[in-house]
Amino acid sequence: MDWGWADFDYHPTHWAGAVLRVAGRSWRRSQNRNAALYVGGVCFYALLAAFPALAILIGLYSMIFTPEQAASQAEAFSRLMPPGPRLLFEQELSRLAHAPIRVVSVESALALFIAFYASHRGVKALLAGLSLIHGDPRPRGLVGFNVMALAVALSGFVLSAVISSAFLAVRVAATTFALHSLSPNNVFLSEWTWASGGLLIGMTLIYRYAMASTPVVWTAALAGGATAAALTLASSWFGAYYVQQIAHFSATYGSITGVVVLLIWLSWNVNAVFYGGAVATEMEILAGRRSPAQLKMLRERKARMASQPES
Repeated sequence: MDWGWADFDYHPTHWAGAVLRVAGRSWRRSQNRNAALYVGGVCFYALLAAFPALAILIGLYSMIFTPEQAASQAEAFSRLMPPGPRLLFEQELSRLAHAPIRVVSVESALALFIAFYASHRGVKALLAGLSLIHGDPRPRGLVGFNVMALAVALSGFVLSAVISSAFLAVRVAATTFALHSLSPNNVFLSEWTWASGGLLIGMTLIYRYAMASTPVVWTAALAGGATAAALTLASSWFGAYYVQQIAHFSATYGSITGVVVLLIWLSWNVNAVFYGGAVATEMEILAGRRSPAQLKMLRERKARMASQPES
């Protein structure tokens, strides 16, 4: 039976101590010595899929809206990135928006295969890292793992398309019908609001159904999703501040500064997702969801991993 809010201990000192214990244990869990390998894999495939995904986005939106409207929509979400990667994306969006529709359609068709391949591989690396952090006693087999990765990749595309389309539709409606209640400064029209909502929904579902072979407790998955969404948005804000005020990479990396900053930003986001998975796992343990036999199996697995020499 899932743990619910009726079982929550509302005594301030008790829940505050539990939060600190979960936060500390989650940090140790997410810092697994093999997790960095999966972070690198996810970042590589995310970088490989990012620009083909832009061509697909412009190609799909061109069927309903103008390429300029699609580019304007994507530029709104690009403001979630630090300045270096944002400039790269805005330049590519400008090129696609002013290219002939036939050229955009051909690019979208060619990009579909690349984006699908890279996304599937990146999701596999992400799920493998989450499974490692979760310590799943009975991981999925080869077929089940690939099917789950495919389902997560396709669901991610659908969720991103639905959220971005709804965001664009609301903005177009607010402009067309002069809805003064939906001014540009309205929270409902902020890309940060829509991005945080999409991240919360997506990460909660991933933690619930894809992180382990058995579904994670809903409250634990929701806590992990909220943590991952908050840390991801915080990394975007801090990334912009870090690049502009602290580290000036242009003196070292020159023309590839945008790519370097994009990789750093991606690595922070992936680590945020892994930490959210660790929070969901620790919340599940705190809820007493795992049986003594599962915990014993996990301890034996950790002991075997610790006894292996580092390469």
